[in-house]
Amino acid sequence: MRTILCVVFRQATRRSTIQPMRKTLVLAGLLFGLHGNAMSGAEPPKFNPPRSYYLALGDSVTYGYQAWKVVAGLPPSSFNTGYVDDFGARLRQIQHGITTVNYGCPGETTASFITGPCAWAANHQLHDHFTGSQLDAAVAFLQAHPDEVSPITITLWGNDVSTLVNSCLGDLTCVQNGAPRFLAQVSTNLSTILQRLRAVAPNSEIIVTGAWDSFISSFEFADPLFEALNASMANVAAGQQTRFADPFPVFNPQGDVNAERQAMCSLTLVCATGDSHPSDIGYQALSDVVFEVSDYARLLVRGRRRAVR
Repeated sequence: MRTILCVVFRQATRRSTIQPMRKTLVLAGLLFGLHGNAMSGAEPPKFNPPRSYYLALGDSVTYGYQAWKVVAGLPPSSFNTGYVDDFGARLRQIQHGITTVNYGCPGETTASFITGPCAWAANHQLHDHFTGSQLDAAVAFLQAHPDEVSPITITLWGNDVSTLVNSCLGDLTCVQNGAPRFLAQVSTNLSTILQRLRAVAPNSEIIVTGAWDSFISSFEFADPLFEALNASMANVAAGQQTRFADPFPVFNPQGDVNAERQAMCSLTLVCATGDSHPSDIGYQALSDVVFEVSDYARLLVRGRRRAVR
């Protein structure tokens, strides 16, 4: 999720004759060879109305990160335009007293989420402080508040992608060759995370949010990787009765590369400041995707009907 990655990808694309990843990655083989056909035999995702707490887990996107705010030295309370804030406001329309607990840790990967600690916390404040690994902190919170936490959202993917690209120094052949192992590792880590959360929160509604492609000069190559990543995460989520919120169609509309670039420039800060994190509009768009997937809209409709009567 760093500007340098976009530059490296752009330079690598210009000098590479590699075929687009869409032609070389066989998505079905990658996905269903990892964890089996989790979607086909899985039970439907849990539906649980908002309870006393909304637990937000993940990385900088969960935190509501925007680079200019970090440069300005603003406190966590100023990072208040993220999707967690927008989604939390929607939840309060249903459950007025719900409290948001945001453990989002900028820089978190699916691996560091499990092992800890949160490196960001060494020099910066979090919205809600924890020690050790974020997964252990989440489990401890759920154990301390049985049947009081719903929903739970999880956003983890951006720093895993950064790790892959950095390890390849922008070489697209390396990225392509490393993609199957990358997808397998993310899937394995996410499966471990969801299994532990589901064990202590069997009835909570859990929503995993997906990825978008901010490599604005390399859509032809990179889009298929992000589509494969989303399909892989959705497959794992389905196996744990977990919902998957896919922002890719909104952030990366397919069929017109100019429209895709315009969407990326509007919904992220990559064109304005080189920051691939969402703009305020983008965070709202991500919140809309999460809210739609949650199926909580039916509770609002039901409440309006009661009010009319």
